[in-house]
Amino acid sequence: MSNRLQERLVALSAARLKGMRRGIEKESLRALPDGKLALTPHPIALGSALTHPHITTDFSESQLELITGVHAGVESALEELTRVHQFTYRVLDQLGDERLWVSSMPCGLPTDETIPIGRYGSSNVGRAKSVYRMGLSHRYGRRMQTISGIHYNWSLPDVSSEQYFALIRNFRRQAFLLLYLFGASPALCSSFVAGRPHELQPLGDGSMFMPHGTSLRMGRLGYQSDAQASLAVSYNSLEGYAASLQDALTRPWPAYEAIGIRNLGGDYNQLGTSLLQIENEFYGTIRPKRVINPGERPLHALRERGVEYVEVRLMDLDPFETVGINAQTMRFIDVFLLHCLLSDSPDDTPQEIAELAQNQHLTAARGREV
Repeated sequence: MSNRLQERLVALSAARLKGMRRGIEKESLRALPDGKLALTPHPIALGSALTHPHITTDFSESQLELITGVHAGVESALEELTRVHQFTYRVLDQLGDERLWVSSMPCGLPTDETIPIGRYGSSNVGRAKSVYRMGLSHRYGRRMQTISGIHYNWSLPDVSSEQYFALIRNFRRQAFLLLYLFGASPALCSSFVAGRPHELQPLGDGSMFMPHGTSLRMGRLGYQSDAQASLAVSYNSLEGYAASLQDALTRPWPAYEAIGIRNLGGDYNQLGTSLLQIENEFYGTIRPKRVINPGERPLHALRERGVEYVEVRLMDLDPFETVGINAQTMRFIDVFLLHCLLSDSPDDTPQEIAELAQNQHLTAARGREV
């Protein structure tokens, strides 16, 4: 540990450290006993996917998202996630034999167009959420959107937006370590890559894998977009980050213009033809976040009131843990983020951004190669 880092750590008061907060969002597919995707609607007994604070759906009607509140302790966050998990399982058990798929890479998938998109009712907000997902399906394909993971939300008191962006730059530089230590998706069901070029090798009957892979979810077969790769978003300041996203939200993209806003029948294909439909379409290993007011756009909230917390987005589901993550991993993430916050963080450059993307792909595909 450098002297400067040690000095900054010592300078942290106990009160600030005790003010550390975290929350969890866990995505999981509903699957049948034969390992195939459940195509049933979101169970009514789980509440409204549009308004329920702890149980909703992500991209697909078949993809649950379980959400905790904000917690001062690791144990209390896990306890809440476990309670939500247990309630969900009781409902699924009462309705039939569906279970939650434990891996980040999806279970057996049907044809792309058969994967059901999330439905949120007939209100304007609900319809917009469904149209956004229809846009994702046209842009990236539905299979990619069924990949699941853990999102870890984290904050510390009295951290400025400038300091959060310094944390983010360091996190991106060192994120390969989390992929190496906690990557848990080196294999997948062969249905995921049916008809697509890949470098995977057969593994038994119906599965494929990367022999030295850590996280296919974070590699070239996972959440990747050539269009978004053209952005090269910088994290040197809130102003620069916001300007990059604003450009992506307003810049027409030829491939998406070709899709069109509506189809021949008049139904919406997507929300717009810009590079991003909304801010949340931007893929990243970590995001600056701010709780938004009703009807407010996330980018507006960030610009008006600054960064409130960060969202870590690269964690695979741990298939050996009932709720997908354990206390030891959460404490490691807490310390890792604290290290990123307290360490010196020079500005990023376009060259470094490209190198970090390449390093992520190498770690995801070959991270366990000796």
